[in-house]
Amino acid sequence: MTLLDHPLLESARVGHLAFLAPDGSPRALPICFAVVDGLVYTPVDEKPKRGGELARVRYLRRDPRVSLVVDRYEEEWTELAWVRVDGLAEVFQRGEARPQALAALRAKYPQYEQMRLEDLPLIAIAPLRVVTWAAAPG
Repeated sequence: MTLLDHPLLESARVGHLAFLAPDGSPRALPICFAVVDGLVYTPVDEKPKRGGELARVRYLRRDPRVSLVVDRYEEEWTELAWVRVDGLAEVFQRGEARPQALAALRAKYPQYEQMRLEDLPLIAIAPLRVVTWAAAPG
């Protein structure tokens, strides 16, 4: 059992990754992710971007501290729940460094089947602390 053994991390389709900009201000963005062998992985995929190295990659190389929040919202508030993973991120210049992570991402998100994730950066988050909350136990 790892810190990341939580059903919400398996079922959720999107998480929100927070990191620090160079001026110390927080930044957050929605991400796709998969959990493999006690780490959280998120790719820099082929969706349209401005070109050049992404700000998030530069920021993470400068300061690897991150928080990932995954939540479940329902109109019936007794169903609310969230998981926060605080950890350290490592950027791999090419996804080919982690074939199991790419396989898990492709299994979770069929859109990745046609993308060349092996050629793109891959971010791995090693958890230091995991905090969970649910409105109702279970």
